[in-house]
Amino acid sequence: MLIDAGNNEDSSSVKNYISNQGITKLDYVIGTHPHEDHIGGMDYIINSFKIGKIYMPKATANTKTFRDVVSAIKGKGLKVMAPVVGQTFKVGNATATILAPNSSGYEDLNNFSIVIRLTFGSNSFMFDGDVVDVSENEMLSKGLNISADVLKVGHHGSSSSTTQAFLNKVNPKYAVISCGKNNSYGHPHKSTMNKLKSKGIKVYRTDENGTIVATSDGNNITFNTKSGSYNYAGIGSSASSNSSASSGSSKTRNVPVVVPKSSNNSKIVYYTPSGKSYHFDKNCSTLSRSKTILTGTLREVLSSSHNDHCNVCAEGN
Repeated sequence: MLIDAGNNEDSSSVKNYISNQGITKLDYVIGTHPHEDHIGGMDYIINSFKIGKIYMPKATANTKTFRDVVSAIKGKGLKVMAPVVGQTFKVGNATATILAPNSSGYEDLNNFSIVIRLTFGSNSFMFDGDVVDVSENEMLSKGLNISADVLKVGHHGSSSSTTQAFLNKVNPKYAVISCGKNNSYGHPHKSTMNKLKSKGIKVYRTDENGTIVATSDGNNITFNTKSGSYNYAGIGSSASSNSSASSGSSKTRNVPVVVPKSSNNSKIVYYTPSGKSYHFDKNCSTLSRSKTILTGTLREVLSSSHNDHCNVCAEGN
C-alpha cells in the first residue's frame, strides 16, 4: 500500500524507493486529498507499477497536477474507489480501516483527507494525511477507534491539526512528521511540538531524520534512526507577520510560519470567515463552495487565524 506520492519533483525518488524494495505491484494506492504535495508524483507511480485499487476522496482540484493523476488512472483503465468510513481491507497480514473523511462539504480541502488506521498483531498506526481540527473532531464525535502506537501527524505538524483531545485519544508512543527542511510554512509548529513533548511522545521527522522506516513484528516497533527533537520552525495560527520561533539546536532553520518576499506583503489575498487558509486566486476551486469571500493584504492574514496558504492556488505563486 502506498499512501500519497509527494510533489511532482519527487516522482522518481518515490518510484526508485519502491522499486528498491523489490515491489512491482501496489495492491492499494491512496491519494489522501488533491493537493500537489500529496499527489504530485502519483501519475508517475501509476504509470510505473501494476496497480490494484486506487482510493481518493470525492474532492477535485482545478490544477494540472490533479488532471495528470486522473489521466493516468484512465489511461490504465482503472477506476477510483471512494473512501467509506469503517471499510476494511487486508494489506498482507495487516488490516487497514478507513476512518475519514466523515463529511462531504468541507471548505478546507485538507479535511477531505483519507485517514487510514493500520493494525498488525498488537501494533497500530494512524496515517492522517492533512486532516485539520474539523475532521479530527468528527472522528472523535463518532467514537471511532483512533488509538495507535504510531501517529503520522496530520498536516506536517501544523497548528491547525493535532488538537489536544485528538492526541489524547490516539495516545501514541511515537509520532512521525513529514516536513521539508527549512520549509516556508514553518512546519512543524510550536503548539503541536509542545503537545507531543508534554506527553513524552518520541518524534521522528523527515527534516531532521531523512527517510524514516518503522518496522513492526506485531508486538514491537523499531525505527531505522534515532528520534528527532521537539524544536519548531514556526508558531502557526498565533503567529504575527514579524514573529520568529525560538532559537536552539534544531537542525531546521527558525522561520516565521510563512516567508513571502517582503515586497509582496501588501498583495491582496482572499479567505472565508471560518477558513484557516488564504488564497491568491479569488476563483480558486476551493473557494467555490463559499458564500462569503473576504479580502485583505498578505500582511494582515499572516497575523490572523487564516494564515495557512492554499496549496491549490499557490501552485502558480
